[in-house]
Amino acid sequence: MKAEELRRLSLQDLKKKEEELRKELVKLRFKKKIEGLPNIMSIRNTKRDLAKVLTIIKEKELKGEVS
Repeated sequence: MKAEELRRLSLQDLKKKEEELRKELVKLRFKKKIEGLPNIMSIRNTKRDLAKVLTIIKEKELKGEVS
């Protein structure tokens, strides 16, 4: 997920994306503990995507964009 793609989304869409990523991160963590993950990097990538989304949400809020 690239930052440019995220910047085109509305604030509401970004908050939905944040919620999806948080749920995905929890699922990945449980799966890692229970059965193991074939690709451990998926947790790192999900964390990075979540950080990108949160950064862009903060940027939009500071600019004063309305949800």
